[in-house]
Amino acid sequence: MDRRKFLGNTLLTSAALAGGGSLVYAHLMPEGYVPLMAQDPNPFEMFNKNKEMVVLNDKPWNIESLAHLLNDNVTPNSAMFIRNNGLIPENIDVDSWKLTIDGESVEKPKSYSLAELKNKFPQHTYQLVLECGGNGRKEFNPPAKGNQWGLGAVHCAKWTGVRLKDVLEDVGIKGDAVYIGYHSADIHLSRSPDKEPISRGCPIEKALQDETLLAFKMNDEDIPLAHGYPLRLVAGGWPASVSGKWLHTISVRNKVHDGAKMIGTSYRVPCKPVAPGEKVADEDMCIIESMPVKSLITYPKTGAVLKMGETLSINGHAWAGELEVEKMEYSIDFGATWKECQLKKPVNRLSWQQFSAQVNFPEKGYYEVWAKATDSKGESQPMVLPGWNPKGYLNNACHRIAIKVS
Repeated sequence: MDRRKFLGNTLLTSAALAGGGSLVYAHLMPEGYVPLMAQDPNPFEMFNKNKEMVVLNDKPWNIESLAHLLNDNVTPNSAMFIRNNGLIPENIDVDSWKLTIDGESVEKPKSYSLAELKNKFPQHTYQLVLECGGNGRKEFNPPAKGNQWGLGAVHCAKWTGVRLKDVLEDVGIKGDAVYIGYHSADIHLSRSPDKEPISRGCPIEKALQDETLLAFKMNDEDIPLAHGYPLRLVAGGWPASVSGKWLHTISVRNKVHDGAKMIGTSYRVPCKPVAPGEKVADEDMCIIESMPVKSLITYPKTGAVLKMGETLSINGHAWAGELEVEKMEYSIDFGATWKECQLKKPVNRLSWQQFSAQVNFPEKGYYEVWAKATDSKGESQPMVLPGWNPKGYLNNACHRIAIKVS
């Protein structure tokens, strides 16, 4: 899992394929040399992603999925979005990898090898929704700075690991613990060893939930490098930025964690509604915690065409942060009327839920099928954009697909 070797092998393969054959004299190339035809890495091959996915940025890598690629109940690696704030770690040595628990609110700092984590503590598996806080950002007006995510920065994979609360109990935390903060091996864009690209966290109550994992497997295999190999924090239902990748340290704090991307406007929204474009002082911004209720039609793909009299089968997923989705509806008349979908229970807390419906159309023409989820507290998705915020977070407007009946 040496990253340079990983990238080098990928690039050499790309060059050979591009040339239609093997790389002649490969054994004579200077060490570290990259062939001319392979100097722009192919992210779909490098990260084993579906070629329909959309690359938003390559420094750092940020890649989003599309709704129809997310139809599986358990999201495969090939359709999982990638969100990075820094560069992917290099030269990972699994045998020497350590997780350290430190901070003001631990009795005494303690470190564990990966083998110790796997053998000392019970292992648990959960399907957990991870969604970028900026998913849907590109729909905000005035525009918000940052990656212009569409709607594909969400997934629900199966994660296996040990509960963070079990490890914290083993270490011993003080009664004044209020927050945790993570520290990871990713590299700042400047490559300065003194800077962290991101170091976020969550209140101690979230850290102690059963489903908050120190994960080392994803979908029953080692976590892919781009998703946090060899160890990551997974805290479902909250912004995916809380689930730190390439994890090497967790600090238990007696105050709100103040690491990179925890202060200022990062992953914060106005504590009270503001007018579009209004400037908001840092002290009037509140940290995002549980994500809002949301849903996605994953079948059929938008633009589907069917004949008059045919019934359209739709399906998709719905989720609601820390809550459960209680009702799922669809509309074909731009929200004038709504009909209920069949909705499954989650396989575990913080997983998404599958919905389906049979849709009939009264006449030929163009339609939009809109989907609306309602959570266990009675909150429903807004039909259009929710309240504007400076960073373009938490867009949970109804998803819709275009249908033509001919």
